Amino acid sequence: MSARPNILIILVDQLTGTLFPDGPAPFLHAPNLRRLADHALRFQNCYTASPLAAPAQAAILSGKLPRRTRVYDNAAGFASDIPTYAHHLRRAGYYTALSGRLHGIGPDRLHGFDDRLAGGTDPGDIRWPPDYRTPGSHGDCWYHSLASVTGAGIADSANQPDHNDTVARQAVQKLTELSRGNDPRPWCLTVSFSQPKNPFVAGRRYWDLYDGAPEREPPVAIVPDAQDSHSKRLTQAFDGRSFDITPHHIRRARQAYFANISHVDALIGEVFSVLDASGQDAIVVFLSDQGQMLGDRGLWFAMTFFDAAVRVPLMISAPDLPPGLVTAPVSTLDVTPTVAALAGVTISDVMPWTDGINLLPMARGGARPMVAMEYAAEGSLGPMVALREGAWKYIRSAADPELLFDMASDPGERSNLVDDSRAALILDHFRKASDARWDLPRFDAEVRESQARRRVVYEAARSAAPLA
Repeated sequence: MSARPNILIILVDQLTGTLFPDGPAPFLHAPNLRRLADHALRFQNCYTASPLAAPAQAAILSGKLPRRTRVYDNAAGFASDIPTYAHHLRRAGYYTALSGRLHGIGPDRLHGFDDRLAGGTDPGDIRWPPDYRTPGSHGDCWYHSLASVTGAGIADSANQPDHNDTVARQAVQKLTELSRGNDPRPWCLTVSFSQPKNPFVAGRRYWDLYDGAPEREPPVAIVPDAQDSHSKRLTQAFDGRSFDITPHHIRRARQAYFANISHVDALIGEVFSVLDASGQDAIVVFLSDQGQMLGDRGLWFAMTFFDAAVRVPLMISAPDLPPGLVTAPVSTLDVTPTVAALAGVTISDVMPWTDGINLLPMARGGARPMVAMEYAAEGSLGPMVALREGAWKYIRSAADPELLFDMASDPGERSNLVDDSRAALILDHFRKASDARWDLPRFDAEVRESQARRRVVYEAARSAAPLA
């Protein structure tokens, strides 16, 4: 390992951390991720900064919450003047490359990377901002449809898995080139897969691995009238009343999701194989941008602060980092400061405006301040915020009743303790912490301004006369 180590960052989409309590759950066919877990520091309670792709990815890249990046939703631009871990490493002499998905809107398609080896599959424009003036609405481009559930099944070829094959192939080719030693710089390669997220279709090779698996069974449902306000609005945004989701549909969707985990694992294995064959040493960081509800509470996709949507896997394998399990809550915001620390690179210039921390001290029993999350997209009437500390999770929005859960005794988040006198001191603690961190009326005004600006620009572009 050189003085400046090579770094491989593997990012996947919508892989819920509830399936990674300590590496992959035993029922998952994921030998390559299990091998990584055996040699990695594993974070059992890692939380995404936001349960939606574009805000979550901007947060991973920058270490900043959505309010700082202004990436509030999937149609919000990611500004070029926000430093990412690619900028920090490149500034320090690294070669930086990205193969795959970067859900950034705007003219900058690199954000600090020297090379983009394979693109993504998401629309790169502002067609789909939410609109707080019309609750339940969504933009012109919308794929969070329960048709993904009713249409779940086997497909020998589909857009997302085919794209992931390309992402892996480009990554393998680049690693092979780097192994020849023609570039003396240390490298950081980010491989970003667009699964296991919906659509819930998978090749038969991986589908058959989960025939009859008990984990396919539908989670315990919550009747619609008993849902919290945000969950009801999400169901409306998904047009949920128009779909008759049966247990058969849920089993097939879950089986496809598990199968896609195995497909991504096999592609990760191809990347690991070229490292092994070429003798290249590298630190490996594995994580997901957000989780996936998978039918829990009657919900799908993410876009909520319940654990299946916001808890994600995070594993770090490095030569001087002892393997082990960290149970204390951490954040995907911590990836940029931690990668910088692993590389021996300072980011002190921007740390005062960075929300993440270096996680390496936690390998030796260190502590992290409470974890913050933000969401300001579909299904919300104003910005929603959440805090996780110890066993407790607190959720707040000006538009909805507060939620407080004891995750130790109630991991399913079924009992809201806001009105429980025994939790009064805890509730007061979180309210004060929330007030200190967020000015919710101001946050709301910022989001509404952003939505309005983008509506005007998009409507103008859509109404423009065609070119002669």
